[in-house]
Amino acid sequence: MPLQKLQFRPGLNRETTSYTNEGGWFDCDMVRFRFGVPEKIGGWVATSTNTFLGSCRQLHAFVALDGSQYIGLGTHLKYYIEEGGAYNDITPIRETTAAGDVTFAATDGSSTLTVTDSNHGAIENDFVTFSGAVSLGGLITADVLNQEYQIVDIVSANSYTITAKDTSGVTVTANASDTGNGGASVVGAYQINVGLDTTVVGTGWGAGTWGRGTWGSGASLLVAGNTLRLWSADNFGEDLIFNARDGGIYYWDKSTSSAPFARGVALSALAGADSTTPTIAKQVLVSDNDRHILVFGCDSQDNIGVQDPLLIRFSDQESPTTWAATATNTAGDLRIGSGSEIVCAVETRQQVIVFTDVSLHAMQYLGPPFTFGINQISENTTIMGPNAAKAVDDAVYWMGLDDFYVYTGQVQKLPCSVKSYVFNDFNDNQAEKVMAALNSAFNEITWFYPSGSSDNIDRYVTFNYQENVWTYGTMARTAWLDRGIVPNPIAASADGRLYQHELGNDDGSTTPATAISAYIESSQIDIGDGENFAFIRRLIPDITFDGSTATSPAADFVLKTRNFPGTSYSTTDDSTVTRSATVPVEQFTDQVHVRLRGRSFALRLESDGMGVSWRLGSPRIDVRQDGRR
Repeated sequence: MPLQKLQFRPGLNRETTSYTNEGGWFDCDMVRFRFGVPEKIGGWVATSTNTFLGSCRQLHAFVALDGSQYIGLGTHLKYYIEEGGAYNDITPIRETTAAGDVTFAATDGSSTLTVTDSNHGAIENDFVTFSGAVSLGGLITADVLNQEYQIVDIVSANSYTITAKDTSGVTVTANASDTGNGGASVVGAYQINVGLDTTVVGTGWGAGTWGRGTWGSGASLLVAGNTLRLWSADNFGEDLIFNARDGGIYYWDKSTSSAPFARGVALSALAGADSTTPTIAKQVLVSDNDRHILVFGCDSQDNIGVQDPLLIRFSDQESPTTWAATATNTAGDLRIGSGSEIVCAVETRQQVIVFTDVSLHAMQYLGPPFTFGINQISENTTIMGPNAAKAVDDAVYWMGLDDFYVYTGQVQKLPCSVKSYVFNDFNDNQAEKVMAALNSAFNEITWFYPSGSSDNIDRYVTFNYQENVWTYGTMARTAWLDRGIVPNPIAASADGRLYQHELGNDDGSTTPATAISAYIESSQIDIGDGENFAFIRRLIPDITFDGSTATSPAADFVLKTRNFPGTSYSTTDDSTVTRSATVPVEQFTDQVHVRLRGRSFALRLESDGMGVSWRLGSPRIDVRQDGRR
């Protein structure tokens, strides 16, 4: 019988059974499609040995006028500006005490220090920096006290505890001589309250973390869903504007970037800021074409400090400090009439697309006197979370509550061949963690999301918008930057590091680097309608290892058979295909002899070697009809 060429439809299909999907692909990990054929994805390398604190959920790259390259990085604990692999803490200060308002108390044999400060307003895990303290008399010296601390426990509205440490971070235990209180000149500088790393769903005592509010503020413990710390940021020229969702709006001035970097300050505290400057918002961005600062879900000009979740305000053109609307400027506001809150806004080339929890709106610059106009373009539209949408030129792609969508002048559902696989194993309680990522070099939009058994991101699903194919896999990334200012995509990981992606072929999150395990598996194939048995005796591989750095890159071809669609594969035969030469043409294992018998069979290609890159071609098999015995 002649050789049979194995050519499969591009993309995965999990909307049908494996048997029904004959001629297609059914499962994969760490694989993408390009020009219709599968290939292993690129590797990743850490940008620095330094780490940041907390889970990063926002990255924004920008360049200063002097050519300095920065990345704004927001975590649930801090806000940083990354430069040259160093993470500069610019987390704003919410309060600085008067000298003498803070005192310390130590216990002999304990590393726990009790800090007393009336109405401190801190919550568990907040950061505070002390200065002006003197030794407590023993091992708790001035150097131990005068540094940054993370609060361990809230005792009351007037006190909390920290763990004493020396300047290198080693725990220090007090002795019997530590009887002082730090002196009368102690000053405490409190950073803005930290956010949650996990969305808490439900109401009632215990729904939030103990100490989430000040002592006695029971209402603050009635957490209801929207508690995850998310950030938005955009650069205003070479400066940075950033916002903690449902929290303050802050400004970082590039002129303060000489080490150590100055901290961000409240937008309303800038010199010249008028009294109507917004103080709370869900998101901030800068309209690139007309240079207005836009804030979404903010407080109104007439009611500063009270958040309106559907209000949009914009500053005067080219001004971060003028917000009071007058006849002589272009400041103003708009209010969306549908939904209960603005979820997010995404800027395209021509307009800003605004999502509420139930509708979609297009916001466009009109010029004076109205400045901006807004129109509803879709209703009964859902979005998974504030980071679930991504713009590609004038198109916007997003993940809804049970579908994927695209807006290109009108809203359309994206036909998704892995929809059931994604949404049937999805942690709805952590939907706000969904993060959309653009990898423009490969025409891919990827959504990183938490599976049903995980509170954290552990999976991804990818749509190639040029070839209209879907893949999925396992990977934990919490924030993403496409190439542009940076030469390769950069992503944040749960280990507190940033990684350059599509660089090399291996997993650089370990030292030394480790191999990436990648595979793709086809659906079942049979002869005719499966009424006859097939006998496979030979496989002729077709693969390229172009891009590999290994001396002898290899991948395993696996053939396996089964007799009925509902049974497990009964027999398997595999062989490693190794490249033997690349000049003058690429050469590898010529043929593989196997002995397999069954009513249907599947092909699997996998690799777990260092420095391996591969792309599948059109392998062939020697298969013939076999008898029933």
